[in-house]
Amino acid sequence: MVKAVVFDLDNTLVDFTKFKENAIKSAIEAMIDAGLDIDPEEAYSRIFDIYNEKGWEYQNVFDDFLKEVIGRVDYKILAAGIVAYRRAKEGSLALYPKVTYTILELLKMGIKLAVVSDAPALQVWTRLVQMNLHHAFEVVITFDDTGVRKPAPQPFEKALNALGIKPEEAIMVGDWAERDIVGARSLGMITIFARYGDIFGTRNSGADYEIDSIDQLLDIIRNLNGRE
Repeated sequence: MVKAVVFDLDNTLVDFTKFKENAIKSAIEAMIDAGLDIDPEEAYSRIFDIYNEKGWEYQNVFDDFLKEVIGRVDYKILAAGIVAYRRAKEGSLALYPKVTYTILELLKMGIKLAVVSDAPALQVWTRLVQMNLHHAFEVVITFDDTGVRKPAPQPFEKALNALGIKPEEAIMVGDWAERDIVGARSLGMITIFARYGDIFGTRNSGADYEIDSIDQLLDIIRNLNGRE
């Protein structure tokens, strides 16, 4: 019987990619307006190269970018970029359709809820609070809690232990097959691939189920529990 659902956060509950793209574009426009001489597309490419090398939560990305482009940190340009990024962040971060409805329905069903994310604790909690989801989850496991990233088993194990349930009693929902699905399956969890959040063009997720909208999770749980 399914007793809990463990969600990834970025690109599963919140449209992280859209938010990041919009925020970076706004920051670039502001830095150019503050005096940075660079083509916007080149700037976008360089910034995301830094993210790909050092992680999407890397906090000094604009510092590194300016050092690459002009050889130093110009604090007027840096401040313009940071302020624009923060303003865009407030307006761009959004839940996927039907996330709030699905979470409320799961809670009504008596399903325990958790988040397992590779992001640092402050960033995870900031996004949850901003989306007004911070009261919905009984357990939240971040990179800071284990020091390792999915598909390592520790984040999943920590969540399951905190929930007090067995792997086969939990569903893992995530958008990254190589991390979310592989890691959860290794422990015996039921896996659901959030195809709506896939940014890699994944063809074979290896998951037990795939969904194109998060509310499809509800029927999967009802069917699974109805078999018991």
